[in-house]
Amino acid sequence: MSQPISIDIWSDIACPWCYIGKRNLETGLAAVAGDEDAPKVTVTFHSFELSPDTPVDFDGDEIDFLAGHKGMPRDQVVGMLDNVTGIAKNAGLEYRFDLLKHTNTVKAHELLHHAKANDLQHEMEERLMSAYFTEGKHVGRIDDLIELAVEVGLDADEARAALESEKHLPDVRQDQAQARAYGIQGVPFFVIDGQYGISGAQPPATFENVLRDLWAKRGESDSAPADQEEAAV
Repeated sequence: MSQPISIDIWSDIACPWCYIGKRNLETGLAAVAGDEDAPKVTVTFHSFELSPDTPVDFDGDEIDFLAGHKGMPRDQVVGMLDNVTGIAKNAGLEYRFDLLKHTNTVKAHELLHHAKANDLQHEMEERLMSAYFTEGKHVGRIDDLIELAVEVGLDADEARAALESEKHLPDVRQDQAQARAYGIQGVPFFVIDGQYGISGAQPPATFENVLRDLWAKRGESDSAPADQEEAAV
């Protein structure tokens, strides 16, 4: 049996393109799942902070943040948000930048590592991104994060202990160190089998093509020894 294709994703909860990229990957995975010889895939999320200096309670809306952070005129920021909202809608996501509460995401990343240790990373990733981009929930404060953690099946006391003790902060920093080693400067960034990089929120077909190509090569590699044995006989 061929080994699964590994997909490692560097992303940030507060990155609109990361949620779109996640959904596009899922659409691509659903498409290849219907293949006669469907690729086996494992997906792991890794931490990346776009704005680590952001306060937990940012005083202002998303327009205020981007105008200040990027130095862009407000009308240009509005146009940019309208554009990404439209692209998100095409991916099946209803972004609500009018509700969004900009915040520091390091605690959310710590929670993701806690969820990973309990085999609930994918559920936690989805819940956090949905809460942030479509529901206007706060994802920077421990109390708010605990509520979301419980929703996906994590124990409240264990999650709180992990966040208050910063148990998984070294895991977050390790992910960030690996990103630097790979030369990743923006997210989402997908590393396939530890050797192929895909940057940005690519369309589903991009993932379909890469996965089918790699899986076909897996099959050729797996069958090579048997073919050689037959030839020797």
